[in-house]
Amino acid sequence: MALIARKTRIIEGVEPHNIPFEELVAEGKPAVIKGVASDWPLACVDSPQQAASYLKSYYRGRRVTAFTARPELRGRFGYTDDATQLDFDSDQGDLGEYLDRILAHIDDPAAPSFYIGSTDVDLFLPGFRAENDLMLDHDMFTANPPMVSVWIGNRTTALAHHDLSHNMACCLIGRRRFTLFPPEQVANLYPGPLEPTPGGQVVTMANISAPDFERFPGLREALDAGEVAELEPGDVLYFPAMWWHQVDALNTFNVMVNYWWNLVPDFMDTPQNTLLHALLSLRDRPEAEKRAWRAMFDYYVFGPAERAGEHLPETARGNLAPLDEFKARRLRALLLRRLNR
Repeated sequence: MALIARKTRIIEGVEPHNIPFEELVAEGKPAVIKGVASDWPLACVDSPQQAASYLKSYYRGRRVTAFTARPELRGRFGYTDDATQLDFDSDQGDLGEYLDRILAHIDDPAAPSFYIGSTDVDLFLPGFRAENDLMLDHDMFTANPPMVSVWIGNRTTALAHHDLSHNMACCLIGRRRFTLFPPEQVANLYPGPLEPTPGGQVVTMANISAPDFERFPGLREALDAGEVAELEPGDVLYFPAMWWHQVDALNTFNVMVNYWWNLVPDFMDTPQNTLLHALLSLRDRPEAEKRAWRAMFDYYVFGPAERAGEHLPETARGNLAPLDEFKARRLRALLLRRLNR
């Protein structure tokens, strides 16, 4: 019996030039756009060997970062038992050599796990997007060009984590399963250490595929709220920023390209820095003070953006006025001076 019965919504019949980006973002929920990348040349190759050869044709020798895990870990890139160290190895080298290593184990049931993650397509595979690309002729990408990355490996599992950006994940070689959870399930997913992390983001400490409800009882609620997206070559999954997702690559050779983008200007800081500063300044205060600061944040930050300054003359609003690049630079300088006191 499947642990999660809910399937991610599937949208069929979408033409590549007509992806409903605005509607997807406005709805704020994951959706599979069936077959919208099926005409990409990489999605049309006949074998892992042809796929590797196609990728090599764009590669110009820049060293990539690759991860290798022991066979007994069954593709799960996580932590040692005491959660103080990562349980896999990382190295940098030639992409072609890593592809050959994957192919050399293509029929090995006890193969090590190989994973080349979040590798900038334009930097490492120049020219690839001339033939393999989403049509991004939408206003939201004019001010917010996406970061486009390629992910390559054999059977692997990227443990449930969240990203700070919206995501379009294009399954091109092999099949992938995304297990998705809304941001509100963070406590029920039992996040691991803030550092080190397997790929730059905090991951769950729970095994979603074989849950231990005695150790992680809240995981039941997360699974009840979760959904599953099964992707075939050519399928594209959209999911919003901050949604937790576990990614299982299901074949012996898998390639995915993803697009990350934000809807805020580049001068805005990452909320991850705010979280770290809040750990330093708020978390260990008395509960009464924390309740007061929660109300303060609701007023200044989480409520309507204009509320805190709307009763003031425009000339007196200062940092309460809408941010622009100059104001952001000035506010960042103020923070740095205070942090370095």
